[in-house]
Amino acid sequence: MMSSTDSELEVKYHINDLSRCQESLQSLGAVLAKPRILEKNLRFDTPRGELTKKEQALRLRQDNAAIVTYKGPSIDEGGARLRQEYEFSVSDFQAAKKLFEALGFQVFMLYEKFRTTYRFEGVEIVLDEMPYGDFLEIEGSDAQGIAAVSRALGLDWDRRVFESYTLIFTHLREHFGWDFRDLSFANFHELDPNLAVVGILPAD
Repeated sequence: MMSSTDSELEVKYHINDLSRCQESLQSLGAVLAKPRILEKNLRFDTPRGELTKKEQALRLRQDNAAIVTYKGPSIDEGGARLRQEYEFSVSDFQAAKKLFEALGFQVFMLYEKFRTTYRFEGVEIVLDEMPYGDFLEIEGSDAQGIAAVSRALGLDWDRRVFESYTLIFTHLREHFGWDFRDLSFANFHELDPNLAVVGILPAD
């Protein structure tokens, strides 16, 4: 059984108008916990993709700090997504990358996003600008609280997104036949995919 200290419980929504969601958060009294910042993430796996096959993730992120994250397979809990998660900061991004590579892991994807973080009613709400579209995630300690905040923001609970950002990218890459590896803003400079083609609809 996962404890609250080594797991994350969240829901994710695709958002059509992120600025309006931000205005709603501010009008509700949400507190800005972390201003908008660019995140660069490296996803690691073995050459045979063993982590991905087991629905595990090993990530090294750089924003205003270097963060290592492990995530396990997800399960449904009250309509939210529950995953085992271990996360900690490291002092040297490049040294951590070299360590993972020395252990036999390799970078199989780089992905970028801009993230703005709010806190409201005991939950954390992040606004994510991905290269292929905008999203909002709500993370809390129980599904009822997450659902309540979703309702307060006027979001359609039935349009929750259960796939990770990297899996969404995999689906899009397969659908459109893209041959590039990285989920970067540069690769999407002239692309504006409709996420409906992979079954993802806006919830706002």
